[in-house]
Amino acid sequence: MIPAEALEQQTDFHHPVTVQEAVRLLAKLGTNAIVFAGGTWLMRAPAPSRHYVSLGRVAALRQLVITPETVRIGAAVTHDKLAAELQGLPGLEGLAVAAKRAANPAIRRRATVGGNLCTKEFPAADLVPALLAAEAMVKVVTPEGQANQSLLAYLDWRREAAAQNHLLVSVEVPQRAGRLLAHARLTLRRAGDYPVALISLSARPDAKNQLADVVVAVGAVEDQARRWPGLEQRLTGATADKAFAVKMAQELVADFRGREGPEVPDWYRLHVLPELLGRAMAQLQERLANGGRAA
Repeated sequence: MIPAEALEQQTDFHHPVTVQEAVRLLAKLGTNAIVFAGGTWLMRAPAPSRHYVSLGRVAALRQLVITPETVRIGAAVTHDKLAAELQGLPGLEGLAVAAKRAANPAIRRRATVGGNLCTKEFPAADLVPALLAAEAMVKVVTPEGQANQSLLAYLDWRREAAAQNHLLVSVEVPQRAGRLLAHARLTLRRAGDYPVALISLSARPDAKNQLADVVVAVGAVEDQARRWPGLEQRLTGATADKAFAVKMAQELVADFRGREGPEVPDWYRLHVLPELLGRAMAQLQERLANGGRAA
């Protein structure tokens, strides 16, 4: 419950129209300000902020540009829009699935890509492991300038003091010929709309269905999504096979330390990981059988 004294404080909304203006405001207001985009995470906030920097008028953040080489996704693009634009795009079906199945329809219409990536307190975001598996890069702007970094690096950097006043502007996903991307999630009724475990799997099968460039990303299991390098090594060079993938995941599941939560105990998140990987591998097998396209 929000304390009564917090409700009585004055709250100011700021409406910048450019990325640079938004960053200047964040730097000026410091810890008294929160970025406001879709607003879905603020429903969980323990108390309102003194200042909100609204991104609704920054048109550049709502752009989604698809070229033969890359997909550039503005930070204010919603899950619904992302799912619609990526529908049927070869090699990124798993990212479309992650956007389409996240949370619930009302949340997907509001929740943004940037909000999913920037909220450190939300480990169960569907888009994070899917974008990790897609080897996404992010563009951030700070008062000192702009920089591009891998999403993998960004997840750690966002916790540092230097990241306090940054604005995530866009996410860039490479379109790589022959790559397949799958996404699997597990939800339980008692956990509500959010998954207790997530796995995204990316690989480039050769003519014999042997896997190269394997990336496995896991979300919701620990406090932050991350890749599974030990499993990536086991699957590289192997044939796309569900039973083999499940066996390898069972042998390596101790690479993770499960996150304790009110919805499930820590051990349960680990228990379901091999089966989730099997589901993701089955998606890859199905697409291979359909010439690399989703069925």
